[in-house]
Amino acid sequence: MESTAEYEMSFELGGPPMKDTLKMMSDMILLAATLALSLFFWTLSLTLSAYSGSLQPVSPWRWLFSILVPLVLTIRARKRRSLDLSGALGALFVGFVLTMANFSFFSSLLAFFVTSSKLTRWGAARKKKIDADYKEGGQRNWMQVLCNGGVPTQLALLYMIEAGPGETPVDFGRQYTASWLCLSLLGALACSAGDTWASEVGPVLSRSRPRLITTWQEVPEGTNGGVTHTGLVASFLGGLAVGGAYWATQVLFVGQMQQCAPQWPLVLYGGAAGLLGSLLDSLLGASVQYSGFDTSVGKVVSYQSPTTHWISGKPILDNNAVNLFSSILVAIGLPGMAWGLWPH
Repeated sequence: MESTAEYEMSFELGGPPMKDTLKMMSDMILLAATLALSLFFWTLSLTLSAYSGSLQPVSPWRWLFSILVPLVLTIRARKRRSLDLSGALGALFVGFVLTMANFSFFSSLLAFFVTSSKLTRWGAARKKKIDADYKEGGQRNWMQVLCNGGVPTQLALLYMIEAGPGETPVDFGRQYTASWLCLSLLGALACSAGDTWASEVGPVLSRSRPRLITTWQEVPEGTNGGVTHTGLVASFLGGLAVGGAYWATQVLFVGQMQQCAPQWPLVLYGGAAGLLGSLLDSLLGASVQYSGFDTSVGKVVSYQSPTTHWISGKPILDNNAVNLFSSILVAIGLPGMAWGLWPH
């Protein structure tokens, strides 16, 4: 009797049983809403395909997966403070478009986001000492999500126009345009991953001061355009992780892999894109992004003030714009190099 009374009291006072009940109800409502939304989009795609012979209806399961999985991951990231509200809304849109277009796009995006979020939290005490703009957990906003995910989202939309939603192998001989778009998107995501890995791993593990990429002179930690050997290796590994996720998804979902061009170069392509993206980001950061040492806070900052002493760069672009331009350059240029080197 006593235990029953305690249970009823905890339920009335909003204890653990009430929380569990509310969580279960919210999960059921979320699932019901995504089911209804996916069925609506499926019915809409069936209707449109009936009036246009060039459109193929998309499976309701693909609609459900493309809505539900990014939504769950975004809610989790919001709770872990990896995204603020605006960043969560932007990530939800990016995740939906990439997942709908190609599951390999989704796995690459997931590899980038999960590893970057974990590395952002790693060595937090060290990073707080050198980063004037450090935020607990990362707290990416919509602008940061757009600069990292905007180019891949546009490429995913172009891919769906060209090949429709679904998984296709990278094979220039059979699907030239779709293969080019796939490598462009992978390159953009690997570029973002490489830059993030370099920025998060370098300050923690490097035993030497960074050197400015344009002059190779030692600069204070946190200087835009400063590179270390540890950071460059990390950028390659970051791109390798994204490329590996893309390749693994190809193996799982693309049928008749033996009849198309080899897909293993996707892993190395991701690593090359991560390293190249980090180098381009550093080059732009050293040239068109202002870095100065503010004696009032004892850290490197990106703004000019009476207490700030210039280190490098000009106040033309901010960090988000540098990330965006780097991903654009990699997405445009690297697939052309891969086209000539890709095995047939």
